[in-house]
Amino acid sequence: MAVPIGLGAAMLARRFLWVVAGITVLVILGAIAYRIFEAQLMRFAFVPSAEFREVPMGAGSSYRDSGLWIARPDIAGNPALWTPEGIRPTGAPRASVFFVHPTSFMEKSAWNAPIDDEESQNRARLFVRSQVSAFNSIGAIWAPKYRQATFGAFLTTEDNARRALDFAYRDVLAAYEEFLRQAPRDRPIVLAAHSQGSLHLTRLLAERIAGSPEVGRIAAVYAIGWPISMTADLPALGLPACERARQPACIVSWQSFGEPADPKMVTDVYDESRGPGGVPRAGTRMLCVNPLTGNQGDSAPSEANIGTLIPNDDFSEAEFRRQAVPARCDVRGFLLIGESPPDFGRYVLPGNNYHVFDYALFWANLRADAEARLSAFLSR
Repeated sequence: MAVPIGLGAAMLARRFLWVVAGITVLVILGAIAYRIFEAQLMRFAFVPSAEFREVPMGAGSSYRDSGLWIARPDIAGNPALWTPEGIRPTGAPRASVFFVHPTSFMEKSAWNAPIDDEESQNRARLFVRSQVSAFNSIGAIWAPKYRQATFGAFLTTEDNARRALDFAYRDVLAAYEEFLRQAPRDRPIVLAAHSQGSLHLTRLLAERIAGSPEVGRIAAVYAIGWPISMTADLPALGLPACERARQPACIVSWQSFGEPADPKMVTDVYDESRGPGGVPRAGTRMLCVNPLTGNQGDSAPSEANIGTLIPNDDFSEAEFRRQAVPARCDVRGFLLIGESPPDFGRYVLPGNNYHVFDYALFWANLRADAEARLSAFLSR
């Protein structure tokens, strides 16, 4: 017996709706499962299963050679000299800037990146372009390549991860020593970094710079995107936290989150760790200097934001937008940027974590902050 056309259409419609409903339920369940197990899934995807092995560098390699630098005053096509339209780098540097780039090696095949790994080096150049370019109005920029620890090293506490980070730090230390030898001795120094770079920079401060002759040349430190405990870390770093705008010879740091923020992936590791002197970090407040004001621990509306870089998917271009996001430091020391920031694409991390964009969110304010702190340092 033939089914009437109207009845057949209704049956098909009902079946279609059931299929759509089933797919929707699966998507929701998948999202819930990911939310519950996201940390485990990230560890599975990124933590190497092999044992740590040192990654060799070419025979005779030395940071005296320009080939081991992403940015240096004598390098042609220097990505650190990029600026948005209408803004120009300085032609008369007043400072020497040493910058350590964030993690750009994502592989789980090894604990450390080869120095000539093309994919991670391309990413590192993009980070140099979008981050340390904020400082090209004040000085000549030096940004070394280094055999960085892979992203997965930050998702585990196993000994292999510690060895990978120690190995990466050795390169950063060697690059810094060469920077000191070659940078003009009559210029102040600005130190800057992001994420893994800030971890190495704070270690450099604690183990190499604190108490050294060159500490008196440091106009400012920007250790952004890494938690710095006010009580467990700062006393060992040799410089105070920046408390107010235009204060020189101090340390700036922040970690950006949208709202509602869920910083559990940061706090879980932070609260189990210790500072350089073995002091527990658990429950301690983190350094938060508001990039919109230059003051520690305060808040500011989006009208105070004089320029955000909003990159496209491959970071090859960026829109320069004013008044894009507000900023306020919360009681724990995270920097909150409100509930409706611009669309930054797929690189926003779990927990509403805007870590990848710590510099881009406040690029123009950071530029102005560095200029003001350097001027205050020179006027002393």
